[in-house]
This record gives sequence, structure tokens and C-alpha cells, in this order.
Amino acid sequence: MPVDNTLYNRPGDLWWDEREVFSFLRTALNPGRFGYFRRVLLGALGRDPRGLRALDIGCGGGLLAEEFARLGCRVTGIDPSLPSLATARRHAARSGLDIAYFAGVGEALPFPDATFDLAYCCDVLEHVADLDRVVAETARVLRPGGVYLFDTINRTPLSNLVVIKVFQDWPATSVAPPGLHDWGMFIRPAELRATLRRHGLHPQETVGLRPSGNPLALLDAVLRHRRGELTHGEVGRRVHMRPSRDTSIMYMGYAIRAG
Repeated sequence: MPVDNTLYNRPGDLWWDEREVFSFLRTALNPGRFGYFRRVLLGALGRDPRGLRALDIGCGGGLLAEEFARLGCRVTGIDPSLPSLATARRHAARSGLDIAYFAGVGEALPFPDATFDLAYCCDVLEHVADLDRVVAETARVLRPGGVYLFDTINRTPLSNLVVIKVFQDWPATSVAPPGLHDWGMFIRPAELRATLRRHGLHPQETVGLRPSGNPLALLDAVLRHRRGELTHGEVGRRVHMRPSRDTSIMYMGYAIRAG
């Protein structure tokens, strides 16, 4: 089944409302991945994030943009979904955060060369039609020495079972809408590293993301969601992805723009 990116244009607050599907990203993924990204900036790279010009590519409803803004970054978000951008602007205003949001696509970023100190692309690379062009554009708008952070889904038999079959296709366990993901668009780490290098982004590290809970507890949460006992946000808290050596389903990492 091909990816249906029009899912992001459905009415309502799909991102922050606990009952809506993309709140799962906030509760399941954000703690683990943003914690890792923060450690990369503050620890591995020793960067003071305050004042860094940061670009959120495929920002959706602003789930990560707000995290980086609270860290002190000057965040710009870009996304093709106008309803998602409207949600992001409303939530940022209510949260007292100054984030600039623009409509656009990763294949043609509307910014001059070397504009940003930091760029990140999360829950996005497995959705784009032209991965090579998105990475090329990201490298173009990053200054020399700039940092690129990412996460995406590995193309393995296990990701096909868990992400496609269990979470998306099987009626008894699905928590995601049909068409959210296409296994053929998932990206193996070696493929992504080669693409990054081709455009002057030097990979530094790749780590996995995996659920914290045991599989039976996670299955119970999914089944309770299907019975209407748990919201998407509550299921996400029980899944609670964390950094791992296991990259067989999801992985994340960072690269540095060549000087």
C-alpha cells in the first residue's frame, strides 16, 4: 500500500490531542529521541543550543519544534500540510514559544545557502518521494560544521512485521491508519549513510530506538486501545521508545556538514 501523506490534512488537532493518532509520536518517541538529540548537542558536540538557528524539516504539528525552542534554539519549521502548520502555530502561541512556521517541502527548501546551524528530520525520510533531493537540500541550507539530526525506520523483516502488520494492517492490533507507511520506503542505515556522504554530511553515529516495555505488556496496551480503554497518547507512554543498540526497527543519529 503506498504512503498516503494526505492523512496529515485531516481536520482536528491530530498532534497534541491525546485521542488522535499522532499524539503517539509525542508520548512514545519524543522522550527517547529528543533526550538523545539533547545529549548529542550538549555532550558529544559540546554545543550551546541557545541561539542556534534550527530547521525542523517536516515539522508537522510542532512536536519537536517546541522541544528545541525550549532548549533555546531559534526554530524554523517547514511542512507541506497547511492544517498541521495551523495546529503548530496555535499550540506554539498558547505555549508562549516564538517559532516561525512555513509551508514547503524538503525537496525545495525556501532558504538561502548556509542559513542554519542545526537541521533535523524526524518521522519524515520514510515519507518523501525523493530522499536524495531532501538530503541535498538539507546540506545546502546547513552552514559548514552544522549538525544534522535524524530518525527513520529500517527496512527489515522485523519492521515489516511490527510497523506495517501489527501497528497498521491487522484489524485486531492496528493503532495507525491505513497508508501511513509503506515498507518499501523504509531506509536501511547503510543506504542513508551513503546518501548523507554523497552530499557532504559526514555520519557520526547511528543508534537504535526500541520500546522500553516487554512485548506482552505492549500487546496488552494495543488491545486495550482497540477496545477503547486507552488513547493513542496513553499507548505511546506504554511503548516509550528509548535509545538502543538494536537498529532493526527504528534508528536515529547525527551527521556534520563538511567545512
